[in-house]
Amino acid sequence: MLFMPFDPLFLVLVLPTMIFAMWAQHRVSSSFKQYSQKRILRGLTGAQAAEEVLRQSGVHGVRVEKVGGHLTDHFDPRDNVIRLSESVYDAPTVAAVGVAAHEAGHAIQYANGYAPMKVRAAIIPVTNIGSKLAMPLILIGLIMGMTGLINIGIILFGAVVVFQLVTLPVEFNASRRAISVLDSSSILTGDEIEGSKRVLTAAALTYVGALAVSLAQLIRLVALSRRR
Repeated sequence: MLFMPFDPLFLVLVLPTMIFAMWAQHRVSSSFKQYSQKRILRGLTGAQAAEEVLRQSGVHGVRVEKVGGHLTDHFDPRDNVIRLSESVYDAPTVAAVGVAAHEAGHAIQYANGYAPMKVRAAIIPVTNIGSKLAMPLILIGLIMGMTGLINIGIILFGAVVVFQLVTLPVEFNASRRAISVLDSSSILTGDEIEGSKRVLTAAALTYVGALAVSLAQLIRLVALSRRR
């Protein structure tokens, strides 16, 4: 991240959003830890819950696998597989079931052709390029005084912001699908549903925080470019 001494735009725009993003990350960690202590009455593990959510939604052919790491849970549409971290896969807890069901929600989106997910998948190649080249191009452009290079970097960074913006409805929708099935199928009941909602809401805030940081940075970069 570009930083210049006595940069008021960094202090006013970027720093507050970074603080919010760090708070959101702390909240998801603390929420997951809290509800990882609460076992669910039905005793289903995260993996079993994901499979049940898929079955209840009429989605078949999606594998559920264990993956290393902490909170590394994700759905991979290329292999049509849900990968759950060790703290989720085998755990019969409110947090684990909520996270696993959320990833099942992504698999359901993919199976149903959910439009925002298609858009996100389509712009991933540009986003990957932008995330790697945007800042180096902007930095070189600022040092060498090459406005064209700066503008190219800003456009690439803008693609990253668009990706993060499209990610928000994808994540919120996956959580809504997950909670709906968990509730209607009685995988979770009462306070268990509320606990899962809190875990997933906290997780969603991390995406909001990431978008806020990137958007603030984009505004700052455009302002710096115009100033030069």
